[in-house]
Amino acid sequence: MARSIAAKDITLRELKQNLGLYMAEDANFFTEWLDNFAVLNAEEQRLLDRIKANFLELMEDPPMLENTVKMVVLAPLLDLAGFYHKPFRIETETSVELAMQEEETIIRGRIDVLVVKNQLWLLVIESKRSDFAVTRAIPQALAYMVSNLETPTFGMITNGNEFLFLKTRQNEYANSRLFSLINPDNELYQVLQVLRSIGSEISQG
Repeated sequence: MARSIAAKDITLRELKQNLGLYMAEDANFFTEWLDNFAVLNAEEQRLLDRIKANFLELMEDPPMLENTVKMVVLAPLLDLAGFYHKPFRIETETSVELAMQEEETIIRGRIDVLVVKNQLWLLVIESKRSDFAVTRAIPQALAYMVSNLETPTFGMITNGNEFLFLKTRQNEYANSRLFSLINPDNELYQVLQVLRSIGSEISQG
């Protein structure tokens, strides 16, 4: 009888051992977060500054739970990135099931937000409590992402404060640097630019 594991409980070591997952060595594997981006206009910067100010205000009374993170940070970011319009459509709380190869094990979990184009899973966004380090969610996000082997898949993990982008293709993966709203500059500028870069990439697929 197969053993069932919640995706939130899987470790990176288990993914590597059972799925052959490995980190990309080629620096060109994940350039979507490094491209030369178009400069944001003044209105976009104003809106992003407001999102950061709203988040910092709410941080004064922690913890900021997942639904609050979605409402205050994720929803306006997805809007500015253009993911509420065709060719994209949003599915939320989509179930994902992944069978591991070497053991009779099934990983089960829930995706917080899923962006889908033409019925293909292209972008996964995992939100956690604002006091939950995003690095702890890397194995969970990868477990969801590697179930799609047909096309490169992108992910973003956020707790509202920190943002980390991921890319998988076949059994290969890589991550961006960590963006944070605690840093002096508003790094939501770069986060939005990366989201738009990824959106452009997958809309051409």
